[in-house]
Amino acid sequence: MTVSEVNEFVGEVFPQSKKYGWIAEEVRPGFIRVGMKITEHDLRPGGTISGPTMFTLADVTAYLLILSHIGKVALAVTTNLNINFLNKPVMGDLVAEGQLLKLGKRLAVCDVKILSKVDQTLVAHATATYSIPPVK
Repeated sequence: MTVSEVNEFVGEVFPQSKKYGWIAEEVRPGFIRVGMKITEHDLRPGGTISGPTMFTLADVTAYLLILSHIGKVALAVTTNLNINFLNKPVMGDLVAEGQLLKLGKRLAVCDVKILSKVDQTLVAHATATYSIPPVK
C-alpha cells in the first residue's frame, strides 16, 4: 500500500484517526513513519506527553506497518506490545518509525521507535506482535 492508501484506509476503519492526528508520512518495504499531532489532551500532570498517548502511537504504527504489507486486513490484532519510555518528551508532535522484523502467515513482529519531532530525541521504544487472520 502507498502512503495515501494507508491514510485512506485508516480513515475508513478508524475514524478517530482525524481526532488523534495519526498520519502515515512514509511507507517503503519493511518500514513506515507515522506522525501524531499532540494536543493538550495528550498531556499528563507535569506538562509531558502521557504514556498512553505514546503507547497508542506505537500500536497504530505497528498496525499500519503490517497493513502496508498485507493489504486491507482490518482484523489483524495486537497480541503483544512491550514499550520502554526512555526520555521525557518535550511538548510537541511525535513521529514513530516502524520496522518489520518478521512477517509470517499468522504473526507479524515489529520494532517501533518514537521520537520527538521538536528535537529528534528518542522518547520510547516498543516491540509489537500482531495476529494476522487466515485468508479465506
